[in-house]
This record gives sequence, C-alpha cells and structure tokens, in this order.
Amino acid sequence: MPLDSYITLGRSGLRVSPFCLGTMTFGEDLGWGASPEDSEAMIAAYLDRGGNFIDTANVYTNGHSEKIIGDFFTKSGARRDRAVIGTKFFGSLFEGDPNGGGAGRKALVQQAEASLRRLQTDYIDVYWLHNWDRTMPIEETLRGLEDLVTSGKVRYIGLSDLPAWKVAEAQTIAHFRGWSPVIALQLEYSLLERTVEGELIPMAQSMGIGVMPWSPLKNGFLSGKYTRDRGGMIDSGRSAWVGQRTEADYVVIDALLAVSAEVGASPATVALAWVHSRPGVASTLIGARRMDQLTANLAALDVTLTTGQIATLDAVSKPPLSFPTGYAQISQMFGFPGTRIDGVQMPPSPMLAANAARY
Repeated sequence: MPLDSYITLGRSGLRVSPFCLGTMTFGEDLGWGASPEDSEAMIAAYLDRGGNFIDTANVYTNGHSEKIIGDFFTKSGARRDRAVIGTKFFGSLFEGDPNGGGAGRKALVQQAEASLRRLQTDYIDVYWLHNWDRTMPIEETLRGLEDLVTSGKVRYIGLSDLPAWKVAEAQTIAHFRGWSPVIALQLEYSLLERTVEGELIPMAQSMGIGVMPWSPLKNGFLSGKYTRDRGGMIDSGRSAWVGQRTEADYVVIDALLAVSAEVGASPATVALAWVHSRPGVASTLIGARRMDQLTANLAALDVTLTTGQIATLDAVSKPPLSFPTGYAQISQMFGFPGTRIDGVQMPPSPMLAANAARY
C-alpha cells in the first residue's frame, strides 16, 4: 500500500495518507531531536512519496516543530493546500500563566492564533485537543472550536488521549447542538499497549471516529534494538519518557523478532504493519529523527502479515481488559448459545439444560 493510497478520516470528507508524519522530534531544543535541516528533508521525502498528512503540536520542542513545518512550506515551494496539517492545543508555553494552556475559550483561541503564526498559514486542517482539561466544561471547549471552524481558521476537530466516556460525551453534545463533530481520536496503541481495545476503539468505531495510533513502536522498544539478550540503551534525554521493560514485554518482543525473521523485514516494520492492520485504525502516526528511520517506518506499508503471524502476535500481547469488556465477550453465549453470528461461533450456554424449552 503506497502513501498515496488515501483513506477517509472518520465520518468526514477528509482524505489522508495511511501513515501520518509525526513531528514531535523536529527541533533540537530538548537535546534529542532532529535539526531543522534534517526535519525539512524528512518532510520533503514524505511528501515526495505521496504522503499528505503532517501532525504536530504547540508544545513540541517549545513551538519549534510548528515553525519548522511553516518554514518548509514557505520556502520550499510545496503546496500548502495539498497537505493536511494538524496541530494540538492544551499544553502551555508560559509557566505561571493560568490561561496559557488548557481547553477554555480564552486559552484555545490564543493557542490557535499562536500556532497559525508559527505554521505561517491561515488555517489548520485538524485541530486537536491534546489532553483532557478536567477543570473545563466540555461544552465551552466544543463551542470555542466550533467558532474557529466557522471563522475558517480550523477545518476539522480531533481529540487526543481522552477517556472513552468523555469522547462519547463530546461527540453526543456536538451532534445534538449541530456543532462540528469529532472526526478522529489519537491514542497510544502498539503490541505493548493494547488496553485501548477495551473501550476506546469500540467507542470510536461506533461513533464514526477514526483511530490514529501514536507510539506504535512503544518509544522504540519494538524497533529491534531492545532484546532480551542485549537490552538496549535509552537516550539520556528521553529516559524519563520511555521507562523500562518487564519480562512480559520481552515475551512480546521475542515473538516479534521471530515473526520479523519469517517475513524478512525489520521488527519495527512488522510492529507497524500489525498496528496498521487493526480494526478501527485509520492513519498511523510515525515519527523519526533520521531519514533512515523514516524510510524503515514507511516500509511497513509494503508488508502484509499472514493470519497466522497476526494470531501469534495477538496471543502473546493480549492484555487484561477492565470490566465489563472481558465479561461482555463471555456473556454473548447466554444470548446466542450455540449459534454462529457475524463469523463468530458462540459456545453452548452452561446455564441451559439439554431440553431447556420445556417450561
């Protein structure tokens, strides 16, 4: 599947590439990112291959990520209107300012204006609420976003890292008030983080929201350089973000290495191909600090895993899910004992005698 095999994002008319170029590593301000020159080269390579979806945030490298993207489109001759650029609000760049971040009307409007200046554009294609502002009525946030859409400064709305019940509340309010709907949801999803399968992904599928996984390589732990035998070195500047691995994680990594050997591709490629194949997933966020990493990540679009290989990875990475997800799967046998529905065979119910209909 090439980058220009576009998909529709959620229940909208926006068409995007199957892999979205994430730019959290653009800029060296935090001590471990890519230089502006390398960042612009990666944007150019992504666009040259037919990619059209770029993701950033106001707080990525203190705003430098947005400026790098704006500089690229300003001086490269690339068509801004041919690209889908998304950025996020919530994070504050002004310590001590109570209205510098969050999701209130004052905060989100001024954050949008600042992002537009750094991006050097007059509109944002997808404007994302980066995190849940627990102090803010969601109605205020949604109405502020609707005003930005009405003004032409924002085209579509997305949410990132919110609990399923809050996303459902937001989408329901927007629907009944005739405001712009949520079209996409960013969430962490990988072979080492699958708990979103309990409520977030089924909710998104039901409500017409496209799922966009971030960190599909789990901060690099699924890249192949971290193995049971040799461990792996974590960049000192990123150690606070990535954490350490457990024995259960290495069981997953072992299986990933085995499947990657069968496929003849890198572990990172296989891990990305697995995420991209999951139900509900629209466009997957990929990030890179070097051109070779970007090239390796894009190679996952050319890999198709077999049913057996997917089953192997599913089995070793299957997580315990919070109630009632697991119970809901088991309880289907009580409603449809011994039947086959939508390709799923239900077992007999242990609560029924052989001649249950006698009463």
